[in-house]
Amino acid sequence: MAEPSTDCLLLKATGPVADGAESRWAEAVRTLLGSPADLFWAYTAKAENQRPMHHVYLHLPKPMTMERTQLDQAQQRWHDLAGCNGTLSRLHCAMRLPGASAGAQAGVHYVVETDPEAGWHEEIFRWYDQEHMPGLASVSGTVLAQRFVNLDHSPQSFSCYDLLGTDVLGSPPWLAVRGTAWSDVCRPHFTNTLRTMFQTIHQG
Repeated sequence: MAEPSTDCLLLKATGPVADGAESRWAEAVRTLLGSPADLFWAYTAKAENQRPMHHVYLHLPKPMTMERTQLDQAQQRWHDLAGCNGTLSRLHCAMRLPGASAGAQAGVHYVVETDPEAGWHEEIFRWYDQEHMPGLASVSGTVLAQRFVNLDHSPQSFSCYDLLGTDVLGSPPWLAVRGTAWSDVCRPHFTNTLRTMFQTIHQG
């Protein structure tokens, strides 16, 4: 069975980053891949691990096959440019939904990562695709909802939401989507779950 294509590269880094490292790294990886890519960068001062965390994304213009050696080279390039470690993953896009506030400038980037419990992958991904993500995308204040599969690291399920602000998560429509009967069936079978709210720093 062929490995899923790569739609995006995700770099996770903690600690201080040299000024301009994100843009220089993005340009280096574009050269390595021989392909253009859009840079998206988000930051949080205190993630669930209580450390500063950067998420740097390179969204590819079309799906591609990326070899592990290329991934390792891109990761090493980050280490050289940024002066700090980072973990690089290939992401396969399973769903991308413009939100009710599509076209607006997102202020925050909310990420939910999880590993479905053994035997629950199919059910949880069906719930995401048929109910959960379409429901959250329809909430006012959601700019974009996306679900990815991490091809390299756990947690495997990687869902992210670009929002106008943090208050969207507490709005009655958002909470109604989270509180459905199907959600109550699926959510207890999440493992290794990380929920992180980032500030959007650079987009495009």
